[in-house]
Amino acid sequence: MAEAREINKSEEIRKVGAELKANGQKISPKAIMDILAKKGIEVSSPQCSTVLKNAGFKRRKRRSGEAVTKAAPAKGASAKGASAKGASEKAARKSDAVTIDEVIAAKKAAEQFGGADRLLAAVKALERLS
Repeated sequence: MAEAREINKSEEIRKVGAELKANGQKISPKAIMDILAKKGIEVSSPQCSTVLKNAGFKRRKRRSGEAVTKAAPAKGASAKGASAKGASEKAARKSDAVTIDEVIAAKKAAEQFGGADRLLAAVKALERLS
């Protein structure tokens, strides 16, 4: 009797991944595991992920953290209030940005006060008065 040919699981994973890609379907370890299970081949999710990654089937990057936090407003806050707060935070970040003209003006002010240390002391005193 001829010996049964051993199954190369990695090769099977690559074949199924290529078939899914050719059909325009989502290439995921779970989908590949399901297809191979129907053929009687058991593979694990980490094995699928590793083989797919090494074969060049790259996963898409996840959404940025900012998009995720905006989608879920804080407990007790309305969605409208959360988006308004997010917009005001962006505006505050933009207004915190220092332009080159402001840097030049700060340099001139520091020269008039006799150095940056004295200018900072004057600014702190001004903050206490406000």
